[in-house]
Amino acid sequence: MPRTCVLILLACFLSACASQPNSTANNATASPTIATPAAPTATPELPPTPAPTPALTGADAELWAKAMKIHQSAIVIDTHNDVTSAILDDGFDMGQSGIVNGRIKTHTDIARLKAGGMGAQFFAVYVGKEFVNKKPEDGGGAARRALDMIGVVYDQVKKHPETFEMAYTVDDIRRIRKAGKIAALMGIEGGHAIEDSIYALRNFHRLGIRYMTLTHTNTNNWADSEADLKKPNVKHHGGLNDLGKKVVLEMNRLGMMVDISHVADDTMADVFEVSKAPVIASHSSARAIANHTRNLNDDELRAIAKNGGVVMVNFYDGFIDPKKAEVTFNARAKEEELKQQFPNDLARVAAEMKQWRAQYKFDKTPLSVLLDHIEHIIKIAGIDHVGLGADLDGIPLDAAPVGLEDVSKYPVLTYELLKRGHSEADIKKILGENLLRAMAKCEQVAKELSRQ
Repeated sequence: MPRTCVLILLACFLSACASQPNSTANNATASPTIATPAAPTATPELPPTPAPTPALTGADAELWAKAMKIHQSAIVIDTHNDVTSAILDDGFDMGQSGIVNGRIKTHTDIARLKAGGMGAQFFAVYVGKEFVNKKPEDGGGAARRALDMIGVVYDQVKKHPETFEMAYTVDDIRRIRKAGKIAALMGIEGGHAIEDSIYALRNFHRLGIRYMTLTHTNTNNWADSEADLKKPNVKHHGGLNDLGKKVVLEMNRLGMMVDISHVADDTMADVFEVSKAPVIASHSSARAIANHTRNLNDDELRAIAKNGGVVMVNFYDGFIDPKKAEVTFNARAKEEELKQQFPNDLARVAAEMKQWRAQYKFDKTPLSVLLDHIEHIIKIAGIDHVGLGADLDGIPLDAAPVGLEDVSKYPVLTYELLKRGHSEADIKKILGENLLRAMAKCEQVAKELSRQ
């Protein structure tokens, strides 16, 4: 190709890259322009489902009306929804119903997000440990998986512009909510997605990633996970190593929230020592209520309060229900034992695990258990340090508490908080304002570090 043509094409490319979506961020948090594949023919969106109104009378009915008024005026934020996996792997479209023939296939769809009054949804860019070192011919490795996940979020926003708009800053969230849309954001679940590259971390931020869970259930090359500490064949670091500390500081510089869900206690302690900005636990609960290492103990709750961060409460009954949490925790050791016993027979391991779990019979977890987690975090850390990170579509379909079975049910939570005597201002903090405060502080710290 002639040199002149090359220069012309290059100029056009740079001009296109310079144009950014509308955002109030400075250059450090500027909204990316992303090229996505042509979207399929749009599926007509379902009409909004009415908010679930319980059969209440008298004072309870009045309290419900008050709760709905609070809920509708709040910015409801959920920091962790795994429906992205169904979108990428199963071809699910959020404009379709996730309920088929009366059976829940997904916890999430557009109609139910609207019914739940969702103001901002963080979609999980979940990268399982099976993608570490995966070959291109097998679907690609961890960074490729993260990029594919990001791509389908942009596809959904492009396909349903009446419902979603991408958000990159706190100001974006408030503006989009005011316009009557749902702000779409993303967080990477599993720090191995950056493949030990600070440049990859920066580029994920440019693509819209606004938090990263430092580990998933696997210890990576720079941070320990809580899930594999007892595995003898895993090399551990005693928390964060030097690269891990560098990753945390770079996230501070970018304005990307550091997420301590899934990390080991030593990792968490190192994060609190190193981070210059508030951190979040995007989908964790209180260990004092349910003794599982996925939850934060009281010392960690005090530390996150001192740090200015937020614990976003998980809805999974296997983490929040005391009896079920013990079984969930013990299942790890049992599965590891079976893998040692049947090293080349994963089907046998799965069958044995199914039989092992069958001995445990539990009732559905009541909503009161989830509220107990919220109130314990308030008691230890304070009202400014608790929010919602449901983990819906990342947990079994029947594993949420009674009354919070999917994303349409969030108004029930507002009603129950009001019923327990929480003020309107405090409820709005729990629903979203606490997360917005922490995120705004991260943006401020990023500006200060960039100036340095």
